[in-house]
Amino acid sequence: MKKIVCKAYGKVNLTLDVLGKRPDGYHEVLTILQGISLHDLVSLEIGASHENGGQEIQLTCNLPQLSTGPDNLAYRAAELLRKDFPQLAGIKIHLTKRIPLAAGLAGGSTDAATVLLGLNSLAGLGLSPADLRRYAARLGSDVPFCLEPLTALGQGRGDQLKECAPAPELWLTLAKPPFSVAAKDAYKSLHQVTITNRPQTEKVLEGLEKQDEHLMFAHMGNVLEEATFYLHPELREWKKELEKLGAAKVLMAGSGPTLLGFFSTREDAQKCAVSFHKPDWDIAVARTLTRADLAARLDEQE
Repeated sequence: MKKIVCKAYGKVNLTLDVLGKRPDGYHEVLTILQGISLHDLVSLEIGASHENGGQEIQLTCNLPQLSTGPDNLAYRAAELLRKDFPQLAGIKIHLTKRIPLAAGLAGGSTDAATVLLGLNSLAGLGLSPADLRRYAARLGSDVPFCLEPLTALGQGRGDQLKECAPAPELWLTLAKPPFSVAAKDAYKSLHQVTITNRPQTEKVLEGLEKQDEHLMFAHMGNVLEEATFYLHPELREWKKELEKLGAAKVLMAGSGPTLLGFFSTREDAQKCAVSFHKPDWDIAVARTLTRADLAARLDEQE
């Protein structure tokens, strides 16, 4: 029996613009995606005994409220590979969740991507990056990015990816209130609001090329903010509070409801996290990911 423990990194959107509805029912987006150091741990074993009624895939989690059945994306990722690689017998997955649930930080998507990466490494399946992306695309729009969560431009549903110049080291205070927002509800609410301030994607790309965080901050944005703020107006006041605490830029993560305060230093981000502390909120500090982080994400054990 072999075991591997993998880091499943979260992601944020430096920009998110919604361009319209597609014929397939999804929305066309233009977004700059960025991995962050906040991560779950995904422990994988193959060749484990069938303790759970003879099931070939057993999924457990440190959070009892998270489903561990076939509707979980990590389970579905293992199931997808097992259909094509029957030698993957007795798969055991344990998720140690650190990324808040339903927070707009791609927690489920990154767990699924990491299961694909981990099983490929552990079982020596020989899948290429392109092969893994094809499996990932079958699981969800964010899963392909989470395979290699470095700075990227996303188009289509966000799954057509082009690598960008890496982001400078930025520190983030992540603040998730004690409620969740379904992405479908945020998108449905877009027609209820008027979008007057869209992100300037080209300017942010220029900022990345120049490693100019001030240029980036000036043009970053997320059009779904207005839709989610329409559903939860109190988010607007919390955003102002983060700005008053010194964040150079405050954005909502994805469809929300997590708010992101951007800082140049870890010290400033930590000060903000302490000052912003609220009961029942998930508050964390993270930084932008580097290629060196990804090189150390898999820890294989006998």
